Amino acid sequence: MADINKLFQNYLNYLEIEKNRSPKTRENYERYLKSFFKFAKIKSEIDITNDIVRDFRIFLARSKNEKGEYYKKTTQSYYIIALRNFLKFLIKNEYKVLAPDMIELPKTPSRQIEIVEYKDLERLLSSPKGGDLKNLRDKAILEILFSTGLRISELCALSRYFDIDRGEITVRGKGDKLRVVFLSERAKESLKNYLAKRTDAEEAMFVSLTKAKNSKIIGRILPRTIQRLVSFYARKAGVMGKISPHQLRHQFATDLLIGGADLRAVQELLGHSSITTTQIYTHLTNKALREVHKSFHGRRR
Repeated sequence: MADINKLFQNYLNYLEIEKNRSPKTRENYERYLKSFFKFAKIKSEIDITNDIVRDFRIFLARSKNEKGEYYKKTTQSYYIIALRNFLKFLIKNEYKVLAPDMIELPKTPSRQIEIVEYKDLERLLSSPKGGDLKNLRDKAILEILFSTGLRISELCALSRYFDIDRGEITVRGKGDKLRVVFLSERAKESLKNYLAKRTDAEEAMFVSLTKAKNSKIIGRILPRTIQRLVSFYARKAGVMGKISPHQLRHQFATDLLIGGADLRAVQELLGHSSITTTQIYTHLTNKALREVHKSFHGRRR
């Protein structure tokens, strides 16, 4: 029997050092597990029982967020996943605890991915006009998001020093995994136009700019800036609904699958660790089923 606080800190350090999880992942796991320990008044590992976990799940199902809304099933599952992983860590370190497999995950509804019509996407990508540094930067950001399917954090971390003509960028994604993404001809052209306008030596590919007419570079671009500019150009292009940088990642994946790309290849390009994550797009893009329907439906008519 050991003090739960010591085990907890050992686990958080394990996530950060051995599993190489991001600071944000560590922060989230710390919050999820602290909530469980506080609710269940856990003092040591032997206090984690089936009954306690069941009571905690009932508590989560009846809890509300700051907006007064009940927790979604996906949110509830994050707490349970964190607890199961903590138990796996304890078993790995030879503690006798509740088996993680005894704790079932909440059944969550399938994710519904919304995509915009291709003509709307084209209007969005063509929305930045003019030859000033800001418009050239924004045009390049939009084209690269759609060409590569990069996460917003990955885009912000890009360096400008690589062979644009080759059109390949090595990206360090979630879990510190490396993958290669590719630039379309339009993305390459937009990036060249933007970088040709830069007169600084800043390593960052995309930079934040002052609001003054002669925009001054003030460092590497921030995720919030990219979110705002994507939203701004979506409204400018008259695209309905909430459009985010992650929406362009969805558009990238959907476009590949509609074009006939293999699901495994799309998984690699997106940097998904599991094919299950990539499968959220298949209900929109199953080309094989479309062909079956076209070939066989209504033949007697």
